[in-house]
Amino acid sequence: MMRKTIMSKNTINKILNPILLILALNQVVTAIIRDAPEHAGSASMLSDEAFEFLHEGGGFVLVGLVLLHIILNFGWVRKTYFS
Repeated sequence: MMRKTIMSKNTINKILNPILLILALNQVVTAIIRDAPEHAGSASMLSDEAFEFLHEGGGFVLVGLVLLHIILNFGWVRKTYFS
């Protein structure tokens, strides 16, 4: 019996890769926005709640999606590095 899949790994990666890029950029931008005003002697542009949601929450989502990305591509990793 042939196994049916909803989406191929390639299709999932085409969706996942831009999301990973956006989340990685989110980490960089929120860190810069949060820390830059402290060096200039003014208040931060992000409240503590906004920072926690965007930076910390985004970080957890980023880690989870990176793990999914590794799982989806583990065959390639194994073939490339462990053969």
